[in-house]
Amino acid sequence: MDVPPGLTLRTEVRSADCATVARLVRATQMFSAEEVDIAVELVSERLAKGDSSGYRFLILEDAAGWAGYSCYGLIPCTTISYDLYWIVVDPTRQRQGLGRLLVALAEEAASALGGRAMYIDTSGQDRYRPTRQFYENCGYELAACLPDFYALGDAKCIFRRRLGGDMRPHQALPIS
Repeated sequence: MDVPPGLTLRTEVRSADCATVARLVRATQMFSAEEVDIAVELVSERLAKGDSSGYRFLILEDAAGWAGYSCYGLIPCTTISYDLYWIVVDPTRQRQGLGRLLVALAEEAASALGGRAMYIDTSGQDRYRPTRQFYENCGYELAACLPDFYALGDAKCIFRRRLGGDMRPHQALPIS
């Protein structure tokens, strides 16, 4: 997938990126202070451990700074399943297709690494309804919803999309 003119795609994080991630995640006003800390921690893990951290980054930027970023990685103990851990677009640049682009770039990168499915977790709270709709618009299906996961009344919604040629919905197998 091509990056629009004027934007560049960077795949390696730098130490200064910890502060940028904190600022960007905070600016969305969607995440708690603890979640901001986790987003920064993933950058720190990548800086300290490189590929062995399991976290990979895609950063869209231009002369004005970061337009957005995503963080994805192979889910531990799997061989073909990837998590899209974070996708954040600068609030001043939302509604320009950058979120959809970051999702597509992460899917493309995971597929090139042998990934056959991408998973995304999000909250079931009403304020996350636009987020869930965004994932559905990107071709994800709601694979599971775990009630009272994050807190009482706050479900964990897990979205899934097959990568590669076969995009048919997953058919659950009976548990024996």
